[in-house]
Amino acid sequence: MSSLRLATRGSQLAMAQSDIAADALRATDPALEVEYVLVRTEGDVDRTSPLHEIGGRGVFVRAVEQALLDGRADVAMHSLKDVPTAPVEGLTLAAILTRGDPRDVLVASGGRRLAELPSGARLGTGSVRRRLLLHALRPDLDVVEIRGNVDTRISKVASGEYDAVVIAAAGLDRLGRLGEATQVFEALEFLPSPGQGAIAVQCREDDADTVERLLAVDDPGTRAAVEAERGFLAELGAGCTRPVGAYGQIDGDLLALRAMLGDDAGEHARFGDAAGPSTDGADLGRGLAQQLLAPPPTNGAP
Repeated sequence: MSSLRLATRGSQLAMAQSDIAADALRATDPALEVEYVLVRTEGDVDRTSPLHEIGGRGVFVRAVEQALLDGRADVAMHSLKDVPTAPVEGLTLAAILTRGDPRDVLVASGGRRLAELPSGARLGTGSVRRRLLLHALRPDLDVVEIRGNVDTRISKVASGEYDAVVIAAAGLDRLGRLGEATQVFEALEFLPSPGQGAIAVQCREDDADTVERLLAVDDPGTRAAVEAERGFLAELGAGCTRPVGAYGQIDGDLLALRAMLGDDAGEHARFGDAAGPSTDGADLGRGLAQQLLAPPPTNGAP
């Protein structure tokens, strides 16, 4: 009987996602035993500071990756949207599982949609991307910082501390709570974070047996789409804290990518679209990022 040690955060959502990863692996080897190695990350220790102030992408990932590097685990489960684009020496994202719902949802008191919230309503999000998109739709709302797991955030709506929160549909769905969403935002209009809704499984790149096991559960369509989204993000640079959204869609051998890049103040954004072969996703994303990073044409320019 074979076995794997899987490193994961201990939150309810992380455990639910680890169950999805373990089930996928057991589907290819029913005799496989999966043991969870629970890890506390920087984002778990500091539950109050805005994420962009304590490290942004990577605060929920680095400690989990260290369990792989230290040999305490054989594989690691991540929400792909939390994983920095810069590769970690010795590690590989060998499997990207079939993507869940990439969209964002609103959970508001009284079953209200965004348009039904009164002016000045208090809406919580920990994302500069969501803040910018919400401001574009409802500049009259009081969009404020919120941290905590899904249950904590929804509880703050139920208690009246917030009138609404915006969270990822995939997380709510994996907890069996998608029915609590009062509005689902369409991905092409309310662009998600690059990789949102996708689960990545990582291992040591010199562990050939485990790499082969993970490749068996990799979803090529999901990988192609998220590689385009992450290519866009990578081109912006590791230190980018501006609002970023990207969503790739596969249609046969064609990949279509829409992306947004906010300004430094987080108040305005430029949007762009690109399309090309699904095998060139990363390059497509990088090219679109270069377009949005370039100064906009002046009036009268050819």
